[in-house]
Amino acid sequence: MNKNHLKEIRESLMISKAELSRNANISPLTITRIERGEPCRMETKRKIVLALGLKISDKDKIFGKNLSVSVKDGEDRRSGIDRREFSYAIHSPEYRSGRERRKDFLKN
Repeated sequence: MNKNHLKEIRESLMISKAELSRNANISPLTITRIERGEPCRMETKRKIVLALGLKISDKDKIFGKNLSVSVKDGEDRRSGIDRREFSYAIHSPEYRSGRERRKDFLKN
């Protein structure tokens, strides 16, 4: 988990999670996750910095330097799928064109 100073800065500015989430147009749950140190996208960080009334150049005051998304090697943090092992050929139905699917549909 990445340490950030979002909670301290938000509280020093006397801004609630709900207010910050409204101003940044992100969910309050996302704010909670970030304050716990979980990773987030660059776009989310940008929205938070601007919603706090800071400049983009001040992002290091909140998120620190050189903080990258901590995703396990090759894993998608949301689904737990190891992308290297995921094969669309195995996990998706055989590719058929729309014309072929319509023919099969009309047969039945």
